[in-house]
Amino acid sequence: MVNGIFPYAVPMNYVWHKGSVYLHGMGSGKKEEILSRSQPVCFTIYKEHGTVTDPVPCHADTAYMSVMIFGKAEKVSDPEEAAEALWKLVNKYMPGYYSNPLTGTFVEKYRSSLDENPVSVYRITPQWMTAKENFVESNKLFNLEMK
Repeated sequence: MVNGIFPYAVPMNYVWHKGSVYLHGMGSGKKEEILSRSQPVCFTIYKEHGTVTDPVPCHADTAYMSVMIFGKAEKVSDPEEAAEALWKLVNKYMPGYYSNPLTGTFVEKYRSSLDENPVSVYRITPQWMTAKENFVESNKLFNLEMK
């Protein structure tokens, strides 16, 4: 995100659903302020697998995969779409913990305990994406037990 002339990056919980990234917030704060302007955003997903060993110290590397998604973050106005995305998000991080899916009515009525603002759900539909991976066999990754 861009806040004036400065970039603004913040780690977020997210879910990939129906070809878009969905994320949420409490409806206030810097993230909400920036996203509400519907400016272009870059969403990055990164997973590090470990440090790659090499006999030459300067050749050490990192095994990873990353995806960068470019698009606009649009606030979801349909309560049913927001509920479906939030339900997917909840199940991603706590699979099977809740038995009853969220409803549009629940999402419309839910308020933050911090400031009473309604929950915000944003959808980023990719305009373009890039991905990169540095795959390395696990036996070439640094392991403290190897020392």
